[in-house]
Amino acid sequence: MGWTTDDIPDQEGRQVVVTGANSGIGLEATRELARNGATVIMACRSTERGQDAAQDVRADVPDADLRVEACDLGDLESIRAFADRLGDTALDVLINNAGVMAIPRAETADGFETQFGVNHLGHFALTGLLLENLHPHDTSESRIVTVSSGIHERGEIDFDDLQHEESYDPWDAYAQSKLANVLFAYELERRLLTADANARSIAVHPGYADTQLQFHGPEQRGSPLRKAGMWVMNTVLAQPAAMGALPTLYAATAPEAEGGAYYGPGGFMNMRGTPERQASSERSYDEETARRLWAVSRELTGVNYDLPKPKAEVSA
Repeated sequence: MGWTTDDIPDQEGRQVVVTGANSGIGLEATRELARNGATVIMACRSTERGQDAAQDVRADVPDADLRVEACDLGDLESIRAFADRLGDTALDVLINNAGVMAIPRAETADGFETQFGVNHLGHFALTGLLLENLHPHDTSESRIVTVSSGIHERGEIDFDDLQHEESYDPWDAYAQSKLANVLFAYELERRLLTADANARSIAVHPGYADTQLQFHGPEQRGSPLRKAGMWVMNTVLAQPAAMGALPTLYAATAPEAEGGAYYGPGGFMNMRGTPERQASSERSYDEETARRLWAVSRELTGVNYDLPKPKAEVSA
């Protein structure tokens, strides 16, 4: 039998930020972290939905220590305001979970293609703004967990059309954003190691989990047929969201989880089951692409990290 929520160590005294905590993987991760004693800051685009989710968690965990905060990953001003409200709050874990999937082309408040802007750039900015809260130079280890998807294997970073202005396919754009998640997680780990920081960056994917994420695209296209098809797929093939949250919870809490690793379900086609360490796509290990993406992300968001470049880049 593999790793389950029964194996989560005591989280008493730990403070965790979970983006997109009001539904799906984020909600289930919030529930289990709170059940094991963590204080969870639920970073949600809608505080109303966040409060409803908090009530849902408290129905299961009456003494859950939860704090709902507004944070729209599609709006740099909202991200900065969220970080400002946290002030110097010490954080043990940041879970970069919120996301959108395969939606019609739209743009964020800052003019970024929405999937790239929310899934990658928003989390790049948030992580940089909270880096000092995650005490990377302190003696206690902190973790940054970035949730990707198996579809990152299809992704390519198109630096010539990063915002998909010339051509747009919703699944290609989603795959690019999810590849960006893995490239970011690995590059962040390299920089943390170069800084000799006591923090770890880990990438995960949930497999095929039954969440509301799959329905956003069909709903925004006004396609009841596609929505019905997705419902059938979720019913027949998907594992429950609580199972999909296991790789995230493992990366956030298991003492043996390693920085720079990629974890996902180890069962049928890596779509279901308990978490195991896996290999990500060949493109995700391209350090030159990762460094270029980091530089572009820094330029687009205006967020700088107080971390040295990886040693390989320093000597280049």
